[in-house]
Amino acid sequence: MRKLSIQLGCIFFIIIVGLEVIMFLFLHTTIVHSKINEEELTLQAKGDSLVSILEKHFDSETIAHIMLMESETETDVIITDTNNNIIASSNSLLNKYVDSQISERTTNEDFLVGNWKDDDFIFTVNAIGNNGKEVGLVYTFQNTDKIHILVKKLNENFFFVGVFTLILTFIVITFLSYALAKPLVKMKEATSKIIEGDFSISLPNIKNEELGDLSKSITRLAKDLNYLQLERKGFLDSISHELKTPLTLIKGYADIIYNRELSDEEKDKYIVIIRKEAHRLSILIKDLFTLAKMDKNAFKIEKKEIRLDHLFYSIEEKFMWELNDKNMELITNCPRNLSIIADPFRLEQILYNLIDNSLKYSFGTKIYLSAQLKNGYIYITTSDNGVGIPKEDIPYIFNRFYRVDKSRKRSSGGAGLGLSIVKEIVFAHGGEISFTSKNGKGTQFEIIFQGDEQIENDFNN
Repeated sequence: MRKLSIQLGCIFFIIIVGLEVIMFLFLHTTIVHSKINEEELTLQAKGDSLVSILEKHFDSETIAHIMLMESETETDVIITDTNNNIIASSNSLLNKYVDSQISERTTNEDFLVGNWKDDDFIFTVNAIGNNGKEVGLVYTFQNTDKIHILVKKLNENFFFVGVFTLILTFIVITFLSYALAKPLVKMKEATSKIIEGDFSISLPNIKNEELGDLSKSITRLAKDLNYLQLERKGFLDSISHELKTPLTLIKGYADIIYNRELSDEEKDKYIVIIRKEAHRLSILIKDLFTLAKMDKNAFKIEKKEIRLDHLFYSIEEKFMWELNDKNMELITNCPRNLSIIADPFRLEQILYNLIDNSLKYSFGTKIYLSAQLKNGYIYITTSDNGVGIPKEDIPYIFNRFYRVDKSRKRSSGGAGLGLSIVKEIVFAHGGEISFTSKNGKGTQFEIIFQGDEQIENDFNN
């Protein structure tokens, strides 16, 4: 995490500091120029003020008064005649600047002379007029030390503000980069665990929308993979158990028949057991192939119109022997000519599984199979008065290899694939399946299919 947070921090720091430097340079240049312009304008305004006085009273008394007043200020003044001969000066050291302006001044306009960075003084030259004629010049001087002090002070202020800003920026960026890197590193560690097969990860809630969504997605992925891993393990355990039992019986009884001298009656008895277990094994493998096709989306549904009353009669005939053997009765209720668009083989498989379950977990009771058309939907219902499903088992009965009877006795049920296949077939038809059950009172399954409009009209007619 340290490496990532340092990288993020360096990137953010370089970008932000770069922007701050540009802004500070721009702000510094703007303020310095503004202050210098302010000083220059003040100097020019002072020269204009002196000119306005001298234009009214251009005499020795006024000039002496001006020299006296200027001796108390930070500026110096030199007054000359039109030939640039000095009439009065508040600082004789500045007289050389007056001599240098004789050749440079080409117009009667006022102007500013000097560069505050290189020269000791800057000054303005203002013409004194009288009755439209120029009678003299006023030189107003400003020592550039004041400007240098001002700029130095500004530089110091900018330096301290800049250092403070850099420190504050460093602290903020360090905190933010750590805060940003921490969840990313945790997510990286979580994905590494997932790759290694460890799905027991826990990521904190993140307020940031994008990172929060990513964190939730990783957590959900881990849960899904963990579920798939557990399901696969359970699947393999269940398959090994379900295959081992009939294979053991088949091998055992085959060895007995091969190695021992048995009577025909004993041989027939063992052959019946072998055939029975082989039949169970065949059904299990067939169901596994069916589920494999469903998982690969290779499961095909070939729909056609089916008369439900005919289908119910066929189901009743197939279970007739077993119903009589258990002293049970299958009661069907289906309106004549009620049809559905579905795969005939798969729909029969659904009803066969549901009725078969009722037979396995009921004895000496009635089983009900009914169908009705209501509001454009076909409702098919099976119900019994058998042992029912315990409350704790209800959420799992559609899971593969799940059996209510945890002992897995062969006489009490199959491999636990029937209801999962029923559910997949119903969904493949675009239908819905639900059930209600009370322990000791029986179970009812309800399947809902979309009714065909033309068939519905024919049925109603």
